[in-house]
Amino acid sequence: MKLKIGLSAILAVGLLGGIATNADASVKLSKEEMKKATEIYFDRCAGCHGMLRKGALGPNLLPKKTKEMGTDALYHIIYNGTPGGMPDWGASGEMSKEETKLMAKFIQLDPVAPPEKSLADMKKSWKVLVPPEKRPTKPETNRNWENYFGIVLRDVGKVAIVDGDTKELVSIVPSGFATHILRTSKSGRYMYAIGRDGKASVIDLWMKKPQNVAEIRVCNDARSIDTSKAKGYEDEYAVVGCYWPPSIVTLKGDTLEPLKIVSTASYTYDTEEFTREARVASIVADHHKPEWVINVKETGQVWLYNYADPNNPRIAMLEAERYLHDGGWDLTKRYFLVAANARDKVVAVDTKDGEVAAIIPSGGTKPHPGRGANINHPKYGPLWATGHIGSNDISFIGTDPTYHPQYAWRVVKKISLPGVGGGNLFIKTHPASKYIIADRPVNPDRKLQTQLYVIDKSTLEVVKTIKIPKKYIKERTVKVNGKKIKVKPRGPVHIEFNKDGDEFWVSVWGNKLVPSAILVYDAESLKLKKAIEGDWVRTPTGKFNVFNTKYDIY
Repeated sequence: MKLKIGLSAILAVGLLGGIATNADASVKLSKEEMKKATEIYFDRCAGCHGMLRKGALGPNLLPKKTKEMGTDALYHIIYNGTPGGMPDWGASGEMSKEETKLMAKFIQLDPVAPPEKSLADMKKSWKVLVPPEKRPTKPETNRNWENYFGIVLRDVGKVAIVDGDTKELVSIVPSGFATHILRTSKSGRYMYAIGRDGKASVIDLWMKKPQNVAEIRVCNDARSIDTSKAKGYEDEYAVVGCYWPPSIVTLKGDTLEPLKIVSTASYTYDTEEFTREARVASIVADHHKPEWVINVKETGQVWLYNYADPNNPRIAMLEAERYLHDGGWDLTKRYFLVAANARDKVVAVDTKDGEVAAIIPSGGTKPHPGRGANINHPKYGPLWATGHIGSNDISFIGTDPTYHPQYAWRVVKKISLPGVGGGNLFIKTHPASKYIIADRPVNPDRKLQTQLYVIDKSTLEVVKTIKIPKKYIKERTVKVNGKKIKVKPRGPVHIEFNKDGDEFWVSVWGNKLVPSAILVYDAESLKLKKAIEGDWVRTPTGKFNVFNTKYDIY
């Protein structure tokens, strides 16, 4: 199985690892093997273990440790996964046995740093495909475009635009490799995509058939993108947070013209050690003032980045905790809560006063909220919820220090999902729904992995588990280059409600070799309403409703 990715610069450097001096002479890779392993590592492993393999959400994979473990032990972990959140790359069919063994060898070799990237390098890839003056001045469609869903077709490098009312496919547009997230502008007109290869693109949803109107590759590895949402700056700027080179890149919102690069390489907040790989994990746009909340993973800093003058940004660096990952707004959009998953903490940032309001033990292992889930509880008041990759805990944190100070900035209730182990990636709700829905796609137990978990907002208890119909998660045998291989969908991943909150959508996280499905459930009855299927539905993961995303409703 070949992975296709535009990583010529990284691969060119990565090939050097094949001729690097290695203490363990028994581990050797050819140039072709090194190229393939570099591709797979970038795609599947770098996000958790780091481009330089120094670790973050996952442990370090430096040769000193991996050589001691040996190829067989590493193969077993990569193939079968772990209860702490390591996916079962081999057992799920996403890596063949040969690829799993290749990676067990690859991580015993010395890592090589990928290349840097300048503004001039970025501009070589910058394309304005449809100039602003040639774009529509009003929506060209009669569809309810604010209820469109942008759906990441992860491993095929595309984004599907689907009508949330009719469930019809409206358009498919190319995107960066392994697109990570989508964000909409404040007007909702533009949808921005960022690929793990650092390619940013902007889709004009006002077109009768939405398409990319601009694109640029700003880094070699990226995870986050957002826009300017403050009054007077609507749709004016976009920002990309890069994993490598570790940096923040400000772009023009309508054309993606690169304006400014700011390096995030810095010193860890606690030990004051310099780290080159200080990656931007997540970004959210402040709705009240021209700032982005930017989370720098390895240094444990939250940056409040004022973009009023993009060429001369003012940055407040707040000491928080490590390793910062993902998070979301509270109900008022004053407080931003972000997971520091290496320390099992949640950091609450007061964006109005520009300070860290609290650092809260999350109540579980490796919190991973996505954007989290907001509710207004009859007893506790406003709460924000997070799940965990490493344990089966869902934690509810009070977020109202003004009217509910006795519950603010602490876990007021913690519940356990059924069974053992974590594996939760996303938790989501909507103001119109009485339920919170959680997934668990990286739990190694097949039964737990292929269910959704329904939590009642009033009782804060799991009231139902939804089993995904077997037809959508069954193992299949396909031929690749004349060879039969088995592929097995991992299960449901990433919940997103529609604009009105009366239904939620979930992806069946499959393999790109076979079509998958997006399942639409009634948010009241919890019954399956529709399965969106078709040959185009391959490796669907994140889904982003235009209305909910532009207003940060979750």
